[in-house]
Amino acid sequence: MNTNDLYQFIAFAGVTILLMLPLGLYMARVFNGEPTWAGKILDPVEGLIYRISGVRAAEQQNWSQYAGAVIVFNAVGAAVLFLILMHQDILPWNPQNLPGLSVDLAFNVAVSFITNTDWQSYSGETTLSYFSQMLGLTVQNFLSPATGFAVAIAVVRGFVRKEKATLGNFYVDVTRATLYVLLPLALLFAIFLMWQGVPQNMQPYVQGTTVEGVQQSIAQGPVASQIAIKMLGSNGGGFFNANAAHPYENPTPLSNFFQLISIIVLSAALVVTFGKMVGDKRQGWALLASMTILFLVLLVICYLAEAGGNPSFASLGIDQTITDNNPGGNMEGKDVRFGIFNSALWATATTATSDGAVIAMHDSFTPLGSLVPLFSMLVGEVIYGGVGCGLYGILIYVLITVFIAGLMVGRTPEYLGKKIEAREVTLAVIAMLLYPICVLGFGVMALLLPEGAKSLSATGPHGLTQMIYAYASAAANNGSAFAGLNANTVFQNIMIGIVMLIGRFGVIIPVLAIAGSLAKKKITPASNGTFPTHGLMFIVLLTSVIIMFGGLTYFPALALGPIAEHLSLFTHPVM
Repeated sequence: MNTNDLYQFIAFAGVTILLMLPLGLYMARVFNGEPTWAGKILDPVEGLIYRISGVRAAEQQNWSQYAGAVIVFNAVGAAVLFLILMHQDILPWNPQNLPGLSVDLAFNVAVSFITNTDWQSYSGETTLSYFSQMLGLTVQNFLSPATGFAVAIAVVRGFVRKEKATLGNFYVDVTRATLYVLLPLALLFAIFLMWQGVPQNMQPYVQGTTVEGVQQSIAQGPVASQIAIKMLGSNGGGFFNANAAHPYENPTPLSNFFQLISIIVLSAALVVTFGKMVGDKRQGWALLASMTILFLVLLVICYLAEAGGNPSFASLGIDQTITDNNPGGNMEGKDVRFGIFNSALWATATTATSDGAVIAMHDSFTPLGSLVPLFSMLVGEVIYGGVGCGLYGILIYVLITVFIAGLMVGRTPEYLGKKIEAREVTLAVIAMLLYPICVLGFGVMALLLPEGAKSLSATGPHGLTQMIYAYASAAANNGSAFAGLNANTVFQNIMIGIVMLIGRFGVIIPVLAIAGSLAKKKITPASNGTFPTHGLMFIVLLTSVIIMFGGLTYFPALALGPIAEHLSLFTHPVM
């Protein structure tokens, strides 16, 4: 690592910490219904929204009512988006006269954006009109992370409330998440991106002539508004096919730096919110410490793998050493503007969360380098994770961890004063098992069936990694692609769409059921026999459980995929 990379990482970590602390405390006040600095402006707007929509803000919902509201709200959003995509050819703001999408692709895109996955098996600039981008995708880029916010806050209330059957009001929570958090931040970030050179207009594409005399169509449009919420809401769906590697999405080093921060900052801030709302900030710091340990370990592995270059090139005498004057390493599929370190940091961050935006093609990473983003998704949305999803995702692991700790000492497991009993553990296990069922079950089915296998661009270990990566990305609602899989087929659009739905709502329902069960329980005061869940021992145990789950569950697939491909580099050198 050269000195510039080291300084950038220090700045990245420092600015993220400085932003997440006040953001986390602010969000705690928002969801607790306490006065905020934005309240004087936004409180009347919130009240107006309730009056227009007919929402009774004072009404509380139990877990099943809350889950029902989540399903209905997102089902309506999916239906509206599906119709927009199917009929964009007759809707306004379509200067390129792009046709409507096929049924299978419209289904995949609609599901993708309501589940916060933003998986894209199409090229945005040649497929979607401005109307579809703005009133279709961008609206869901706000509402899908707002849903994650709402569910996470409902789960937190499950730990905080004593002997109550309710978890809050979904429509109030999703409104506050959108109005007080996502909209103001996205507005400020969009203005910043426009300053940096990201387009924001409604003009037709520009026709230009290259230096070779070839005609070229230069795409533009309402880009900045979509990129801002794409990054802040851990959405990841790009306006352009090249995503954040496109100079119109990510034009400068400064835009790259703050987009990278925006991937993590809200997910990390929600852990601070958790500590504040449960009345013990140490609990939030313990979760954040576990997330950060995993993130740093994966970042180091990814960077070393990419910086080491391709072992097959050793026989050719190619110098792959990274210095201040030589980019070195494995530069295949990477933008020379960003280099090895930025590409590794971005790949780790975008898959540790559920953002999925990319500045480098993961299909071109070294085998061990590509193992890192794949592993990050396989363990679920827990290493920061998506907005909201990361918090309730790691809390599932917390319940399993305290259950294991309880077995070790022969006591009923507890967390935050709530006894963790058979119902909660069963529901947590169901939520955890959905990921391997989606990845290994549906992924292997796609490999075995001819309609699925024909999407591969490679055979052997790399082909296996391509397919497993696609289904891991869908199940974890990440949306990043390995870039070598042709996913725009009827088979893949339908299969991946189903996996995205299970990965999102199949987890949300048992998580809310856990929260509802916990809310009804008493809070038991801590005693000498209570296992502390804020110290080093708990952090180590939680981190170990996450690693073991990912390692043991997926080791055969990882061994046959990226690990086998890595070993083959030493046995098949380039001649």
